[in-house]
Amino acid sequence: MSFAYDLVRSDTTKLLLLYVALFVFAFQIIKKSGFNFSLLVIFSVAFRLLFLFATPNLSQDFYRFIWDGQMLLSGFNPYLTTPNFQMELGVITGFHNQVELYNGMGSLSASHFTNYPPINQLCFLFANLFPGKSILSSVIGLRLIIIAADIGTLYFGKKLLERLKLPSSKIFWYILNPFIIIELTGNLHFEGVMIFFLVWSLYLLHVGKWKWAAFVLACSISVKLIPLMLLPLFFNFFKSHKNEENTTSVLNLLKRLNLPKLITFYAIIGTTILLLFLPFFSMEFVDNYSKTVGLWFGNFEFNASIYYLIREIGFAITGYNEIAIIGKILPIISVLIILSFAFFKEHNNLTRLITSMLLVLTFYLFLSTTVHPWYIATLVILSVFTNYKFPIVWSLVVVLSYLAYSNSTNSENLYIIGLEYGIVFSIFIWEVALKKRLLVSQQSIS
Repeated sequence: MSFAYDLVRSDTTKLLLLYVALFVFAFQIIKKSGFNFSLLVIFSVAFRLLFLFATPNLSQDFYRFIWDGQMLLSGFNPYLTTPNFQMELGVITGFHNQVELYNGMGSLSASHFTNYPPINQLCFLFANLFPGKSILSSVIGLRLIIIAADIGTLYFGKKLLERLKLPSSKIFWYILNPFIIIELTGNLHFEGVMIFFLVWSLYLLHVGKWKWAAFVLACSISVKLIPLMLLPLFFNFFKSHKNEENTTSVLNLLKRLNLPKLITFYAIIGTTILLLFLPFFSMEFVDNYSKTVGLWFGNFEFNASIYYLIREIGFAITGYNEIAIIGKILPIISVLIILSFAFFKEHNNLTRLITSMLLVLTFYLFLSTTVHPWYIATLVILSVFTNYKFPIVWSLVVVLSYLAYSNSTNSENLYIIGLEYGIVFSIFIWEVALKKRLLVSQQSIS
């Protein structure tokens, strides 16, 4: 209750103490419950409902969410104007709390076009239909959607874990994770809805309903664009492992790739995304949306790791920030890493596919110029289906990034960022590289 209703993000001492205490509390609940599934479900829902009437205290993004929803209700395309431009035109009749929303979202959000995909926009619209005309009523609407999505993730996550012969209780390392509850239910970030569709899609893929899996994956992308970078990983997933005799090597390769199924899978995803964007489509929309998405690679920087190291080298050489150049190079490196996983890793089962998804997204975040805390929620859910624990550790130490708000300029302390990533990189290197080598060497000795 104190975290939800009585916390200011600039009060870093209270933030850190409460956050760590919640992690300890959640860990104790999971362990001492004896992994009683029904009891843990009750705790999961109850902790989310505690936030129901709270105004988010660690993020102001929700003001823009409500703004976009009100734009749709007022009959406007939210992709075609910025809040700054809209306010210059004046107050719209029937647009509830327009001035308050504009002031609340801040100058950065108000000066840019929206970058939230169509299903996300529909969520914003539905949230504004919740009874009442206040900002809090819209907040409750947003929160109920995210809570429903988390319950869906719990349902399909449990079923997928059972099919993968993994303990179903592992899902609570996501569902009961204080980071997930705070950042998604508390701060109203829609990674939770994206994750629901992603986990549902993976479950459908495992049960053989790959066409429906493609459709649901497109829905995930239409909430947040992040799953787009996972699409190349499916290149080898449908591949047949039967040896085709009496055929040329090229024809044999084409048959093994199962191209008709692969192409159909991608076609369903592409067509669904296009249809969902169609109601908003115009050339002006394409121009605005592409520019807004591009800003994240060349203009913004927060809680980065490798980028900050390269930036400091650039400062030492040139004397000024090289984000315009570095921000173009790092995404290219990310693409090359994704393609290497797509073409040179075997993804002949879902466990391997999910593991590659986890590692690809991890490398992407390591190379990003901006890593807001809620970005790692996808890593946490994917780790549930693997043996990796570093995303869980990251979900604990990422709270250190909020220390940037302890001063009036919101400037980051690079020593604090270094501590966060020092811990994350240590666990990552141990789990991904050193631990495997140690096991191999022990097996060879025995």
